[in-house]
Amino acid sequence: MVEVAALQRLSPSFLRMTFVGEELNTFADNGFDQRIKVIVPLPGAGVAHLPTGEDWHQRWRALPEHERNPIRTYTVRHVRPAVSEVDVDFVVHEGGTGPAARWMESVTVGDKLALLGPNANHDGDHGGIDFHAPAPGSAILLAGDETAVPAVAGILQRLDAGTQGEAVLEVPHAEDFLPIGAPPGVTVTWLAREGQPHGSLLFAAVKATAARLLPQRTGEQVEDVDVDEQILWEVDNTSRVWVAGEAAMVRALRHLLITEHGVDRGSAAFLGYWRAGRAENNG
Repeated sequence: MVEVAALQRLSPSFLRMTFVGEELNTFADNGFDQRIKVIVPLPGAGVAHLPTGEDWHQRWRALPEHERNPIRTYTVRHVRPAVSEVDVDFVVHEGGTGPAARWMESVTVGDKLALLGPNANHDGDHGGIDFHAPAPGSAILLAGDETAVPAVAGILQRLDAGTQGEAVLEVPHAEDFLPIGAPPGVTVTWLAREGQPHGSLLFAAVKATAARLLPQRTGEQVEDVDVDEQILWEVDNTSRVWVAGEAAMVRALRHLLITEHGVDRGSAAFLGYWRAGRAENNG
């Protein structure tokens, strides 16, 4: 269990929460796009009904819906094991109605909740990382909407200093352009929708970037993915190209990059973090 130690509004669309807890001193600082689970407090009950122990998940699934804490997926932003702290940057969706969005509207310092993340004492693969750095000298292309910003920031922070490439990020407002560090050879381009259709600016920018950055060749035809019925989640062993965000947007960029620009599927990751109009599955 952890509690909210600090809240920092980074911009209109981003809220940083700092969590503190005794067990966070062994939270692994893996960087890149490390995914974790946040178990959201229930109104009036917090995490009072949340089971503990090795079989907690099975017992959690058996709880009545009104006692079952929602579980949502986010990206770690900073880990400070020496002081048992973890930062997570949350996207504050305009008009959000889900349980996490409602909690973020009223969250206060001292709120209790739970995090599921990598344990530094485990010597095996921790999982939850979908970016795999390519060979030195390979140009990279990172792209995503606001939900991908924390992951892109984490990736850029851990890249080799000699890495070349571009990162393209579409966010709701110009005020959401955050100061994130990158290797000298990686250009970060921010795009502000300001009410324009989700993904429209990103698609055009990635198309132009791919034409400039990636080798030109005829690509393969890719099978379509029904993002309303299945999760779009393709990861391979290197990540010269890494795209994440709203699933329909990622699907369109997947087709563009593989079919029209010849991106090798063995060196790309396409991650549908969320689907417009649909709540995340609790897991």
